[in-house]
Amino acid sequence: MLKACLNGTRRRGEQPAVPLTPAELAADAVRCASAGVAAVHVHPRDDSGAESLDPAVIAAAVSAIRDARPGLPVGVSTGAWIVPDPAARVAAVRAWTVLPDFASVNAHEPGAAEVAAALHERGVMVEAGLWTPAAVGAWRRWSAPTGRILVECMAERVETALADAAAILGALPGGHPPVLLHGEGPATWPVYAEAVRRGLHTRIGLEDTLLMPDGTQASGNATLVTAARTHPTPH
Repeated sequence: MLKACLNGTRRRGEQPAVPLTPAELAADAVRCASAGVAAVHVHPRDDSGAESLDPAVIAAAVSAIRDARPGLPVGVSTGAWIVPDPAARVAAVRAWTVLPDFASVNAHEPGAAEVAAALHERGVMVEAGLWTPAAVGAWRRWSAPTGRILVECMAERVETALADAAAILGALPGGHPPVLLHGEGPATWPVYAEAVRRGLHTRIGLEDTLLMPDGTQASGNATLVTAARTHPTPH
């Protein structure tokens, strides 16, 4: 499964093609789905361009994508940087009026278990974001079921990112949920290749990298997806 991560925390100044509004996210989701992705992950923004978990903001983004590409699974982030207070993050999830298909929860963040439980209560599939081997232990203490594990290699140094991937994967218990492995920055394409080599789900998009496999600037998410589909093991 290849997922497109359309915007993340990116600002327009970093790349003019970063989609921020519901209409932009929807148009990009259609392009990426046509290029071969099975799902999209987005960070919805409010009118000021700031990331938000507000029910109206989530509803606008998710609905726009669903209207433009019916049947395409849509996921959002619940990162603590968006709403730092854990109780407020749980309250936001419980107030959502339009539910995404899945949502990521970073296991190392304060309140992660409670946010995961709130998502599960609402019927949203939980993705557990594991950034370190230690986060595996935190995730295993959750009461909420996990639909997918995200092994997220945050180190920019390629060798470190690949070592982190091996360490986190090695710490997972037997019978764990499906795994999506991805990297960021300079490690994006090497970790993508490692995910392909291991037969794991993975993702690509402007959230993780602004560069094509050859180091040139990507014109947008669809070009990154096309490169990933055309060159499944880039170097």
